[in-house]
Amino acid sequence: MSNTAEFFYDLSSPWTRIAFANFGKAIEGKDIAVTWKPILVGGVFNAVNESVYESRKNPDNPKFRLNFVWLKEWAGLAGVAMNFPSAYHPVKSVNAMRFACALEKDQAALVRFSEAAFEAYFTDQRNIDDLDVLEEIATACGLNGPVLRTAAASEDCKQRLRRNTQEAIDRGAFGSPTIFIDGTYMYFGNDQLPLVMQRLGL
Repeated sequence: MSNTAEFFYDLSSPWTRIAFANFGKAIEGKDIAVTWKPILVGGVFNAVNESVYESRKNPDNPKFRLNFVWLKEWAGLAGVAMNFPSAYHPVKSVNAMRFACALEKDQAALVRFSEAAFEAYFTDQRNIDDLDVLEEIATACGLNGPVLRTAAASEDCKQRLRRNTQEAIDRGAFGSPTIFIDGTYMYFGNDQLPLVMQRLGL
């Protein structure tokens, strides 16, 4: 049985919002050591998956339109709200992911902030690129928002985000979420979670 997982993710991704919730519920109470790793998915796209930007240029593409239908159906199955897209789509996520990186050493706090940020963006349609909004989100979930804001602006957090993103690219990632099991087996997206669970022996 496998017992380690790494979850590389960006808070701006709707499919990641669903996968984050589903994966968290699936491993709850299980002997699985998870490392949550914030990345900048735009950096991944720029390096290895620029076709994502091309697909957004034609909103009348049938697959593009249906993706939003399927997205909301998957969200319903996961029990999470999906008021998407909002006025801020596609949102820049650099500030949000720097906040996340500032919490990376405290994984429980990182999960708490991430869940709150997902809720803010995908349920309440708030702008998670706005530093004031991010500070409010952090404070509302029991963290010290002003302190976290200062930490997120540090060179250490900026470098950590770059390193995490480059690590994901170097290991073969092309989007968010990317999940590695036992440091070897790579899976992408919410729809591959059954394969993740199979690999974990759950």
